[in-house]
Amino acid sequence: MAKNLVIVESPAKAQTIKKFLGKEFELKSSYGHIRDLPKNKLGIDKDKDFEPQYIISTDKTKIVKELKEATKEADIVWLATDEDREGEAIAWHLFETLNLKNKKNKRIAFHEITKDAIKKAIENPRDIDFNLVNAQQARRVMDRLVGYELSELLWKKVKGAMSAGRVQSVAVKLIVEKEEEINKFTSDKFFKITALLEFIDEKREKYTLKSEITNKINKKEEAHKILENFAKSQFKVIDIKQKEGSKKPLPPFTTSTLQQEANRKLGYSVSRTMQLAQNLYEAGKITYMRTDSTNLSEEAQSKIQNFILKNFEKNISNHVNIKPK
Repeated sequence: MAKNLVIVESPAKAQTIKKFLGKEFELKSSYGHIRDLPKNKLGIDKDKDFEPQYIISTDKTKIVKELKEATKEADIVWLATDEDREGEAIAWHLFETLNLKNKKNKRIAFHEITKDAIKKAIENPRDIDFNLVNAQQARRVMDRLVGYELSELLWKKVKGAMSAGRVQSVAVKLIVEKEEEINKFTSDKFFKITALLEFIDEKREKYTLKSEITNKINKKEEAHKILENFAKSQFKVIDIKQKEGSKKPLPPFTTSTLQQEANRKLGYSVSRTMQLAQNLYEAGKITYMRTDSTNLSEEAQSKIQNFILKNFEKNISNHVNIKPK
């Protein structure tokens, strides 16, 4: 048995990390969360500061048993779950369930599954971040308090197996308020005048310009009068200004921009986009997809620069800014 046991959430992630670690490391997967609130009751003790009552999920009993056996034979247990609220909570649940309190264990986290990132994480272990754990617990408790109790009320008032929750209930309220605002809105008609003007320059080259009256025209008669005057008029270009422009590169995707672009260009749902992104992350192809950061690591910047130098003209790298603004 290897001296080091590394526990991650998914077997795909475990396979990718295994490639970067030697024989001294064994990889195991928790297959996501191993504990959760019970499904058949509230699972929140309101009289004890809303303490959650976790149980081992029935489909994780065998996995927990296997992990406990593996931890007994390991000198060090590395908790390598994702570095977000859910990942930190999974690490804490593993810490509690596998009785790692008195065993030498370390928490590591990384944003990309590469050899350098894994090596750096192992060289810089940290403690479990209880701010993230508590944030996840608060979210889970709120889900249960709102969803569990409000859904039951909804079943009594509305037919069908409908559900209510911490997010969707508020979202429905916002939609209703917006719809009421739309219904109360009184539209105001106005007219816009846009002209396509053709002209020939001194070199006898023909151009078309689009011009628009910026003032709002409220009366139809006034708009017609302006059009009649325009029909009898001649237009002259009195000034042309030229200036250089630059186009900045788009920043790397965040979670929301990734979802928006996947839906706009490919018609993907949020769940499909995130599942594909999860697969790419676990295969070491992209950085962690749940993020609001647009920063690029130095390793990524170096690889992009080398790719440009290798595949394009040598001097192009001087004109390419790989750092997002």
